[in-house]
Amino acid sequence: MTSDAVPRFRDRQRHQLPTSAELAATGAFNDRLQAEGHFVFAGGLAAPSTATVIDNRGEQPVFTDGPFLESKEYFGGFWIIEAPDLDVALKLAAEGSNQCNRRVEVRPFDSE
Repeated sequence: MTSDAVPRFRDRQRHQLPTSAELAATGAFNDRLQAEGHFVFAGGLAAPSTATVIDNRGEQPVFTDGPFLESKEYFGGFWIIEAPDLDVALKLAAEGSNQCNRRVEVRPFDSE
């Protein structure tokens, strides 16, 4: 079985939070993922402005407020799913994109 991370993107320009209908549809999709044995974990993320970046490559850690990268889009949340192959993961991601009304990206976990 393949584990895939499926991040959901939000548009930074609009700072568009999910509507109640999108939250309900995403919840129903999560329930279906659980019922079908694909669900491992899902979570929504706070806005990038709440981030703290830590760089401990030197003698002392450096803590910086704000996101690591400035971009037009950011991760709004993610799913970690179990899928037997990439085709199933892509199909589930397409359904998830439809339900949360956001773009999604599929990446397998690095097996090394």
